[in-house]
Amino acid sequence: MAAHSIPAALNRLLFAVKHASFQSRCCTVASKAQYSTVCDPNEKTFDKILIANRGEIACRVIKTCKKMGIQTVAVHSDVDSSAVHVKMADEAVCVGPAPTGKSYLNMDAIMDAIRSTGAQAVHPGYGFLSENKEFARRLAAEGVMFIGPDTHAIQAMGDKIESKLIAKAAKVNTIPGFDGVVKTVEEAVTIAQDIGYPVMIKASAGGGGKGMRIAWNEEETREGFRFSSQEAASSFGDDRLLIEKFIDNPRHIEIQVLADKHGNALWLNERECSIQRRNQKVVEEAPSTFLDATTRRAMGEQAVQLAKAVQYSSAGTVEFLVDSQKNFYFLEMNTRLQVEHPITECITGLDLVEQMIRVAKGYRLQHKQEDIPINGWAVESRVYAEDPYKSFGLPSIGRLSQYQEPLNLINVRVDSGIQEGSDISIYYDPMISKLVTYGATRAEALAKMEVALDNYVIRGVTHNIPLLREIITHPRFISGDISTNFLPEVYPDGFQGHQLEAEGRRELLASAAALHIAAQLRSQKFLGNLRVSATHQEHSRWELCVELGKERHTVEVTRSGNTYTVEVDGGRVEVSGEWNLASPLLPLTVNGTHRMLQCLSRDASGEITLQYLGTSFKVHVLSKLAADLSSYMPEKVPEDTSSILRSPMPGAVVAVSVKPGDTVAEGQEICVIEAMKMQNSMTAAKTAKVKSVHCKPGETVGEGDLLVELE
Repeated sequence: MAAHSIPAALNRLLFAVKHASFQSRCCTVASKAQYSTVCDPNEKTFDKILIANRGEIACRVIKTCKKMGIQTVAVHSDVDSSAVHVKMADEAVCVGPAPTGKSYLNMDAIMDAIRSTGAQAVHPGYGFLSENKEFARRLAAEGVMFIGPDTHAIQAMGDKIESKLIAKAAKVNTIPGFDGVVKTVEEAVTIAQDIGYPVMIKASAGGGGKGMRIAWNEEETREGFRFSSQEAASSFGDDRLLIEKFIDNPRHIEIQVLADKHGNALWLNERECSIQRRNQKVVEEAPSTFLDATTRRAMGEQAVQLAKAVQYSSAGTVEFLVDSQKNFYFLEMNTRLQVEHPITECITGLDLVEQMIRVAKGYRLQHKQEDIPINGWAVESRVYAEDPYKSFGLPSIGRLSQYQEPLNLINVRVDSGIQEGSDISIYYDPMISKLVTYGATRAEALAKMEVALDNYVIRGVTHNIPLLREIITHPRFISGDISTNFLPEVYPDGFQGHQLEAEGRRELLASAAALHIAAQLRSQKFLGNLRVSATHQEHSRWELCVELGKERHTVEVTRSGNTYTVEVDGGRVEVSGEWNLASPLLPLTVNGTHRMLQCLSRDASGEITLQYLGTSFKVHVLSKLAADLSSYMPEKVPEDTSSILRSPMPGAVVAVSVKPGDTVAEGQEICVIEAMKMQNSMTAAKTAKVKSVHCKPGETVGEGDLLVELE
């Protein structure tokens, strides 16, 4: 935990030299994203701020601090010693090993870092200690400014039971429920029956979707109570739970508030956050397509009433559930900077981090309510290292072997804290970045998001770009017909990727065939010269077979320059491009339409993986002879997955409920895997006897690791 050593400082200097244009790039991105930091040289704030966080939010805070002329201190765990936020900061201090409880939640180590660096203020970001009243109290005791609200507001709004009572007193609409702590599972069942199913069981000190379960009957109430209390204790150190009525099919809309220490408070319009999985947001936009001016004002005014009721000062977010009749109910208040704050910055032009720093120093707000505009439309996609084909996103780990953000596009902003070579580990949130697009209209912002997702290069980890692209191009989303049930309603059998129609299938097959021929032709040349004798006659027509899934398609390809004409499935497709096979991006013109594909893999046998319309497709391109001979190859027998249980994600084993010789019923819990602070129950696929158990509590397992075998 020693302070900044010479090697660390040298490392940051080399990073600054290597990325000399980094700050100007950030400024450019900021201007594209329609927010700015305009600093008054006569306004003295802080000389040095410590950021008690990591990843993209730490980088985000550092960017504004640099613009304001404030020196920054990064804290990091030992595995984060080479992280981007560490390199961006002026100083860095290691605060412990990888587990969050020993590093980013280690208050003693962070307080030591503050003392050793002389930081005058601390920005907590979101998560970790951002809503921890004890941390804010310890900072105040040492005369260090907490860039956020005071301890009273943190405690009042951080406790969901107390916050609900305060909201009622402030005449804020609230959800019917039990106004107290639910102490036992039996009490939970009784309360749930009194309220009426469905009910929401959630952690009193929770947030971010952790410690939350929906129960539709007594059995789910008992299971939800157990998992919610365990997750709450693991994530927040507080296992208290409350129960309230679950509003079926609602929208999740939140109001950004900003208040100073002089009694002034503003609402900065809303954010639509209804696209969620496991109560965690996936796609957000501002403003909402659903609210009219009257409802927007009513929600904003109630949010300000609540902020004033707890003498709130800083940026905060009041979350509401909104039903189909535009009735809205208070959900919770997050007393911190919200993950999705960039879309509010885009439509208002305000830098919320700058405003938080000004308020913490004691300055009055610079704006009146009538000054707050809605300029244009902004959309944010949370890009995660997750497998979207498993429960809409189970964590993936690995190293980013290739990484390229679409920053060359106009009105695109990427908030990230990683770079090529970064590791995504089991210890922290799997977020890669927040991809934000801005437009004068919603249609323009969505069109830019589609292009940005197609141009985003991520290799080395599984990511959720296929799901994000399908969401923003889905007719229901485009029409604004959304709710928190959007994903399970649109994909009742789980996400399956982009479903190809006849035209799309022809485009994909033609692109794969053309790419295969382009690669073959390139392999025949060396530094522009033919590898074979000059008498070689270059082909201009080919007959191929392209396998996609279990289907085989016969194609004929002719070439003229960089344009390939492909006859496939009774149609003709023209594919042209520069065919730069060294680039991760493959820009093509397909029948006159521009398409951005990505070649994820390609080998000499003709197996190609293409990212097309966001989804990865595996195709096999063969010559006619090779296709005829391949029918004699034996097929691989698939594994009987009903008799084995493998881990669907990397994580830690929390509990094992069976032992060899036990008989389990179909659907019975076998073990619990925790990944990124979320607990997942692994169940039996059939009724059988347990043959062997290959894991035990406390062990770390990888994706695909064998957990239990059944007879």
